[in-house]
Amino acid sequence: MLDTPNHDIPSGKLKCCQVCGSKRLELVIDLGHQPLCDSLPSETQLDAPETSYPLRQVWCRDCTLSQIDYVIPGEVVFHPEYPYRSGITKELAIYQDAFVQDAVSDLALESGQLVVDIGSNDGTLLSGFKQRGMRVLGVEPTNIARIAQEQGIDTLQAFFDEDTAQKIVETHGHAKVATATNVFAHVAKLGSFIRGLERLLADDGVFILENHYLLDVIEGGQFDTIYHEHLRTYSLKSIVKLFEFFDFTCVDARRVSRYGGNIRVYVAKGKGRPVKPSIAKLLKAEDDFGLSRPECYAGFRALAEKVKLDLLNLALDCKEKGLSFVGNSCPGRCSTLLNYVGIDRMLMPYICEQPTSLKLGLYLPGKHIPVVDNERLIREQPDYVVLLAWHYGEPIAAQLRARGLKSKLVMPMPELRILSI
Repeated sequence: MLDTPNHDIPSGKLKCCQVCGSKRLELVIDLGHQPLCDSLPSETQLDAPETSYPLRQVWCRDCTLSQIDYVIPGEVVFHPEYPYRSGITKELAIYQDAFVQDAVSDLALESGQLVVDIGSNDGTLLSGFKQRGMRVLGVEPTNIARIAQEQGIDTLQAFFDEDTAQKIVETHGHAKVATATNVFAHVAKLGSFIRGLERLLADDGVFILENHYLLDVIEGGQFDTIYHEHLRTYSLKSIVKLFEFFDFTCVDARRVSRYGGNIRVYVAKGKGRPVKPSIAKLLKAEDDFGLSRPECYAGFRALAEKVKLDLLNLALDCKEKGLSFVGNSCPGRCSTLLNYVGIDRMLMPYICEQPTSLKLGLYLPGKHIPVVDNERLIREQPDYVVLLAWHYGEPIAAQLRARGLKSKLVMPMPELRILSI
């Protein structure tokens, strides 16, 4: 038997690996003290103090998990007015429907089977399962749950844990599938979460998780994926290690395109389930790349420092020459980027968002850059527009050009470049 570490980690400074309990942790990058990326202040809140927290990423020499080393309570990070909606991003909605199609095909799902999405947001993912005949239930702790309910997606407004799982079983029965997309890395009480899965899933049930993938993050220099919501950036090695402590088997894994590189893992309930060759293949890819070697992370840190200098120098050059320099899109990751680089509203007077965004009228945490309707881009035609959702940069650039934007478009990462489109 393995010695079981405490997977229900407390808030505050974290001195051991969240998966295996090892204390052999080494620094990946220190991004300074930063505010919560999705706690955007309103105009009246700009006159009040703003809390910031350490934002450092470390990695475990034993299981290769990468994690931040300071944990903030989930109810603070995912507050009721949390402003993110998945359904308003066209590319993400298309991606999620493809996710559903994959799951239905891979698991031979049948009409009437129960699918539970944990961290279900506005219900976009579940709507795809519902359209294909499955019974669906969302679990969403923020007020976005109300939007899902208004759109006909049965949603329980709660954090997912053992008690929530038991309530679902009592009211809906056991689930054939539970999903967590861009959620599983956010959970501090991992033990309670996974024990909840053990209660929720039927004996032949499967948990599908999808999150930022450490191999893609390091390879692509994606330091902007590091923020307080993302407690962990998983390698497959760390995910396999985690589920060894519970009644589950990692049976399939693949790299997928969302957010600049995600990992999707199928985890079957029960020990000793048949494992597909994809697991061994991806574990070998991680080892070959060097995720267990310190120099891998030193290169990542150097790339982040170069992005910081290049983007700041471009902003300062525009300011000196009297050229307008603004942002487009306000994903959580842009808060990490702009706070780390040191770009404030003097250098970037506004960030544009689509008209349906819940962030309109608010301000970027820390730097207090106002978030405005992206119609302003077309009206003002600024000299430079930084594509802060750079992981969707090419399709966003095409959309902006189709709308008549003539500005120079800046892709800030993984290396700064001006698009030719």
